[in-house]
Amino acid sequence: MVFRKFPGVSASGMGLRLSQKFVFLLFLSGLVTLCLGALFFLPDSARLKRIFLSKTEAQPVTVGSENDAREQARKADAAAARVRRSSGRTRTETTAAQNDARQPRDTFEYDRFKKCLLGSPLGSDRGKPGDPQTLQRRDKVKEMMKFAWDNYKHYAWGKNELRPLTRNGHIGTMFGGLRGASIIDSLDTLYIMDLLEEYEEAKDWVENNLDLNSNGESSLFEVNIRYVGGLLSAYYLTGNEVFKKKVLELGEKLLPAFNTPTGIPRGVINLGSWSWGWASAGSSILAEFGTLHLEFVHLSELSNNPVFREKVMNIRKLLNKIEKPHGLYPNFLSPVTGNWVQHHVSLGGLGDSFYEYLIKSYLMSDKTDEEAKKMYYSALEAIEANLVQQSPGGLTYLAEWRGGILDHKMGHLACFAGGMLGIGAEDGAPEKKQRYLDLAGEITHTCHESYTRSATKLGPEAFRFDAGAEATATRLSERYYILRPEVIESYMYMWRLTHDPKYREWGWEAVEALEKHCRVEGGYSGIRDVYASAVSHDNMQQSFFLSETLKYLYLLFSDDDLLPLQDWVFNTEAHPLPIIHRNSFAGFP
Repeated sequence: MVFRKFPGVSASGMGLRLSQKFVFLLFLSGLVTLCLGALFFLPDSARLKRIFLSKTEAQPVTVGSENDAREQARKADAAAARVRRSSGRTRTETTAAQNDARQPRDTFEYDRFKKCLLGSPLGSDRGKPGDPQTLQRRDKVKEMMKFAWDNYKHYAWGKNELRPLTRNGHIGTMFGGLRGASIIDSLDTLYIMDLLEEYEEAKDWVENNLDLNSNGESSLFEVNIRYVGGLLSAYYLTGNEVFKKKVLELGEKLLPAFNTPTGIPRGVINLGSWSWGWASAGSSILAEFGTLHLEFVHLSELSNNPVFREKVMNIRKLLNKIEKPHGLYPNFLSPVTGNWVQHHVSLGGLGDSFYEYLIKSYLMSDKTDEEAKKMYYSALEAIEANLVQQSPGGLTYLAEWRGGILDHKMGHLACFAGGMLGIGAEDGAPEKKQRYLDLAGEITHTCHESYTRSATKLGPEAFRFDAGAEATATRLSERYYILRPEVIESYMYMWRLTHDPKYREWGWEAVEALEKHCRVEGGYSGIRDVYASAVSHDNMQQSFFLSETLKYLYLLFSDDDLLPLQDWVFNTEAHPLPIIHRNSFAGFP
């Protein structure tokens, strides 16, 4: 060691006078004490980042002019940039005991999560029914899945969807540069159907070929429900870390969509760039920005980063702040001003899954999310008062509302509402529980009627209750069927809730119709007119046919302990996500 020379002091330690030695030793001991204190008592740099970032991560809700909005956007961009550098989160603790009990973990403990489930995800015997006829029907659905998968693998592997007539792949535009939508959507279906060889093929593709750095405008909604939902589900069912790694990487890439003045996300996002500004070319759609909550809460749980949860909670904050006409939520909202753009209300396309995610957020929170519960049942009261109608023939349906004028039309997409009303009935007001369950059955019955009144026994894209028509499409543009799952989804839920055998019979009718009219040599195809006996195919095997339609049919013919409802909720693409039992997840007390 070399000491700096002072006048009259030797550079040699032996030449120091006694007083100088004492001063030096005092200085050295102080330095050591300081270092030890820093080691044991100061928070590490990652925690310091979390402490300071926690004050700036949450974006304020603003409802005002576009000039105010632009200023908020600049602040939001700066906060988001800091958030992306954050390595985690911390909680404010009030006592030492709380600090010990609620210390956030650096990694999600999968084994601990599995032990806290109330039952096995796959049941005692993968949900195998004891009744021979039901088992035979379930085996048929499994064969349909394998047939659809094998053709996709043979003709369209790595593409988003299969064109079964021309036997080639389809990429489309709504996923931007992402590929493999049918693979991601099929992961959990293959796994629960015990098609493990096919599942391994899908897993290997995800690990080696799923590229999340692709340029191109992607639908935030579609990427979230299919890719994020599919990867989350695959991870929770299997524990394979590749799914967790991919989904957290993808989740980070979706965050710039929220860099708007209000925090209401843009409808599109470029996964290959962080450069999206706040300015949206149009309105945000209720069913799109309202269908993020389930997946984003789980992204926060897996990453131990609260930013995902904060983004979707900010959406709720704004929705609770603004006025709702007659208690209804219109379908279009400006992400700039936070105001409704027009007063069109529907439980079909544009609005549907917003309501679904309210009740499912409550259920997924282990019934602790009181805000979601209140929003759902308040919306349901408004829906009952304004949209629920009965036809002269006694069919209950959900009309659409356009600025106070009813459009007596119900879309196939709205047929999910039978299942939604069913799973929400138990937690409604005591005097309303039976009414909600009865309404669920009535809506499901009406949707079944839309199937039975067609030549193919498959339902149209939309059906009407006017000009003497009941549960039938009256316009050529509404007569098609694209392998949609919503009616079958309600059959499955109503079977689980009531065990009325008619729901399994209705499901089997759908299987027979699919086999007769939609199965072709190269897979399954939608049809252009459900009322024509000689069908014309649309040459598209939708990825949601693998994820939703066939999964719901398989569950309909399985015992209830396969993905039991006390442990799982399904996102709007039918990807099962676990209920957050309070003793199994880090983010909940």
